[in-house]
This record gives sequence, C-alpha cells and structure tokens, in this order.
Amino acid sequence: ASYTILNFPVDDIEAAVDEMTARGVRFERYEGMEQDERGISRGGGPYIAWFTDPAGNILAVLQDR
Repeated sequence: ASYTILNFPVDDIEAAVDEMTARGVRFERYEGMEQDERGISRGGGPYIAWFTDPAGNILAVLQDR
C-alpha cells in the first residue's frame, strides 16, 4: 500500500521515536511534509512519524495533542 496501514498511539512521540531509532528503526521522510530532525510531523493534526516494516508496509507512531 502507498498509504499508512497501521498507527500505533503513544503518549510521548519523541521518546518512542528515540527508542525505536536506537533499536534500528529508520523513520521515513516525505517530500512536502514538514518533519523535524527525528522525522516527526507536527503540522495540522496529531504528531506522527512514519516507518516501514520488513515487507514495505507504511506504519506510524502518533501522539494526540
């Protein structure tokens, strides 16, 4: 799929992204999306950061504001 197929809600997106990055997860960057140095998008809705699973599916961690 070319869209996010599953979101994982988290209480603290920065902590989740940092822990996942330390474990080898690479967060995606998308042209036209404002994302910080961690890959977190904070514009418009919930904070969200995308990554892919080994099969190439797009997954995300997200934090409600």
